[in-house]
Amino acid sequence: MIYFCMGDDDTVLGFQLAGVKGRPAHSPDEARRILLEAVADKDIGIVIMTEKVAEMIRAEVDRLSAGGFPLVLEIPGQGGPLPQRKNIVDTLRQAVGIKA
Repeated sequence: MIYFCMGDDDTVLGFQLAGVKGRPAHSPDEARRILLEAVADKDIGIVIMTEKVAEMIRAEVDRLSAGGFPLVLEIPGQGGPLPQRKNIVDTLRQAVGIKA
C-alpha cells in the first residue's frame, strides 16, 4: 500500500523527504485533479491531505471518506490546525468514549 500526500508546498516536501509521493495543491480545481489522479491509482491506499486542502474540496473528501478506499487522513498544515477543527487527542477521546 502506498501513501500519497496533498497540501501546501512545505508539507508535501516534508513527506517527500520521508519517501512519500505527493503533489502540492494551490486551488480547488488543482486539488480535485490531484485527488482524482490519486484515487485512480489503485496502489495508493492512504491519501494524506492538509486540512486546508480538504476544506477546498470538502464535498469530494466527504464522498471519498464514505466509500472507505483509499483512506483519507486530514492533517494540520504548516500553520497548525484550523480553528474549527478538533485536535487529534480530542478526536481519539471521542472515538473511544473517554471523557476528560
